[in-house]
Amino acid sequence: MEARFDHVGINVRDLAAATAWYREAFGLTPYFAFDLEGPGLSGIVLQSPQGYRIELLARPGSQPGLRAPDPLTAALTEGYGHFALNVPELDPVYEALVALGAGEVMKPGPSPQPGFRMAWVTDPEGNLIELIEANP
Repeated sequence: MEARFDHVGINVRDLAAATAWYREAFGLTPYFAFDLEGPGLSGIVLQSPQGYRIELLARPGSQPGLRAPDPLTAALTEGYGHFALNVPELDPVYEALVALGAGEVMKPGPSPQPGFRMAWVTDPEGNLIELIEANP
């Protein structure tokens, strides 16, 4: 079977605030927005200039789920743990995200994968994001 990754979906409490943050933090633009009146679900798919997409979903009455403070704690719970983005320069991206309200989880440092560096942040709602930079 041939497949290509399409997007990651993130359930959020405040759709407008999350949309604004992801747009500013990663330069994403709206691709498709929708409202499903029956279940009261609203969402927006945001797309990067590189083509990856993030779908933000909000539904009244939702409750917080796993909000692991770091990747090792997230690995103690089965299921979704984080998403990762390749970035050209790790340190300035990390600092810019923190300045925009990202939570500091792990400062830039070596990755277990040889030839790479990584850092970890959370979005303003506590979802883990890994940042990866290939060392030249």
